Amino acid sequence: MKGLLLGAAAGYVLGTKAGRGRYEQIVRSYGRVKNSPATKKIADVTRDRVADALSTQPKLEPLEPLNAESTVYGRKGTRRD
Repeated sequence: MKGLLLGAAAGYVLGTKAGRGRYEQIVRSYGRVKNSPATKKIADVTRDRVADALSTQPKLEPLEPLNAESTVYGRKGTRRD
């Protein structure tokens, strides 16, 4: 949300100095960048990494099952007796 407000403020300031045509060009450019698949992918990856870094839950990975019907999760490198 901060980014949107910052972009809008920058567009407004630049647009008022350069005229309405330049302002419209900035708004269109911002819209293309914001809606591009590359930008969305970067935002998703960043959001996931931040969530992982801030998570208080340990990352659990599948370990060797006890039998064919079971699935066991734990941290890698931990012993299971």
